[in-house]
Amino acid sequence: MRILVTGGTGYIGSHTVLALQEAGHEVVVIDNLVNSSEESLRRVAELSGKPAVFHRVDLVDEAAVDAVFAEHAINAVVHFAGLKAVGESVREPLMYYHNNLVGTLNLLRVMDRHDVRSLVFSSSATVYGEHNPIPYIEKMEIGANNPYGRTKEQIEDILSDLGAADDRWHIALLRYFNPVGAHPSGRIGEDPQGIPNNLVPFIAQVAVGRREKLMVFGGDYDTPDGTCLRDYIHVVDLAEGHVAALNHVAGRAGVFRWNLGSGKGTSVLEVLRSFGKAVGAPLPYEVAERRTGDLPAFWADASSALADLSWSTTKTVDEMCEDHWRWQKNNPLGYLS
Repeated sequence: MRILVTGGTGYIGSHTVLALQEAGHEVVVIDNLVNSSEESLRRVAELSGKPAVFHRVDLVDEAAVDAVFAEHAINAVVHFAGLKAVGESVREPLMYYHNNLVGTLNLLRVMDRHDVRSLVFSSSATVYGEHNPIPYIEKMEIGANNPYGRTKEQIEDILSDLGAADDRWHIALLRYFNPVGAHPSGRIGEDPQGIPNNLVPFIAQVAVGRREKLMVFGGDYDTPDGTCLRDYIHVVDLAEGHVAALNHVAGRAGVFRWNLGSGKGTSVLEVLRSFGKAVGAPLPYEVAERRTGDLPAFWADASSALADLSWSTTKTVDEMCEDHWRWQKNNPLGYLS
């Protein structure tokens, strides 16, 4: 198939472009490059041997999106594009609601006009909110607690309503947890702009000398070592999950929801030790006060993805850290290296 990937120059998007190409699909990418680099696609082409078509387009520009569909006979869409920093979303909620919701609505309107109704949507475990017990399962009532998460939740609602109203739509909602790692080649990986919002890229920048030490927010949680537990998933496993979901919904009408995660929690200190093992030396850290809004622990029940998609994670936390370190060591300044 010819697959349109929105946000395809980003971290998860670029790995999924590669996975789609390796599965035999042609790929067209649109991205506004606000938080990413076109260099990622050049490196994906090195790895796959076939370049993806790229258009620098912002989803809030509906006419520009329509022009891409008019130029290419698209069969399905994998939708990543969106702003994704929780803290920024709290400070700038209007920016998040406008970008993420309007962009998605424009995409859906254009898809409908061009008779393209297969969609895999990049949702998030943040939709489960604070009130649900762990592990999270797809049938739980969702309720995000920040503007970023609520944009994901509201897009899920829009897609659910769309699927209920029109059985020509084939939609997968993928709720995933904490993507880390990089392609084993070390050629593509996570390249956050500014101060990283997530644990592993911050640790990686400490390891490469760009940051002095890791601040561990909270060491007195009711967990085995007092630090937060999270469900980490290798980005290559995650990319394969998108391919599996796309294949599953291609011939099935309706809206499907799957958690993509490892099904277990790993603590902040366990990840830090694992990364230090990959580096070959312990990494400096300091325990600070708890951060507002952090949950002590959460992880996925990913049994539905295994049953429906024959998908499960294959890579360990040690492998995630080894691959992430290989990427960071070889690209100390990310794609600017």
